[in-house]
Amino acid sequence: MPLRNDVIVKPVAARNLHGQVVQELGQMIVSGKLAPGEGLPREEVLAEQLKVSRTALREAMKVLVTKGLIESRQRTGARVREAVHWNQLDADVLAWRCALMPTDSFVEKLVEMRELIEPAAAASAARRRTTEQLADLKTAYEAMASSEDLDSWAEADLAFHETLLRCTNNELMVSLFSVIETALGTFFLLSARNSENFKLALPHHEKVYEAVRKRQPDVARQAMLRMVGESRDNIRRQGRKLKSA
Repeated sequence: MPLRNDVIVKPVAARNLHGQVVQELGQMIVSGKLAPGEGLPREEVLAEQLKVSRTALREAMKVLVTKGLIESRQRTGARVREAVHWNQLDADVLAWRCALMPTDSFVEKLVEMRELIEPAAAASAARRRTTEQLADLKTAYEAMASSEDLDSWAEADLAFHETLLRCTNNELMVSLFSVIETALGTFFLLSARNSENFKLALPHHEKVYEAVRKRQPDVARQAMLRMVGESRDNIRRQGRKLKSA
């Protein structure tokens, strides 16, 4: 069964074939070019379209199955799964979603995730941070304050939030950052880009830092909640402007 005529499958380059097949098909699924419920061509046909060996294709399909993007059955072959079954915290899946223009729904879900995680992390950091970790948090804050363009701001912003999670001295929190790093980076860029001044959130970061420094968990929690809310409002305002334009 060939793919639809409007779906273009590019042959992959010769290096790390199965990884590139994962990228090619994964991006097509996440972007909607391959719709939920849609069947993929038979193995030999798809391998020919991608110009890869059937062995490389099989390895790629196994990876896509573990990511929840496809299901493979002996009689019916491989089919694209509904998004509810995707491993949404998989680094590749997040990267593919963030590479697209994030939808309002996706941004709202990112906000909700941040509201659940980061205020609690800020409070924990205020209780548990070490002197060395506080110095690292200050360094990240100062990098934000001295940034001169959006890219350097976003990089420093991401470093601040990573350091804050490390200040919790909770290895599960630290591991969580490595999972959601791509999504947070995209969110920070969106928020800064949609504000009149990309450093608009700097005072919020200063308040979080000061609360952590003074070991004030409740103050740190509230400061982080306000920071996330401000970012959400920036993105919403820009969305309304685009819709009314």
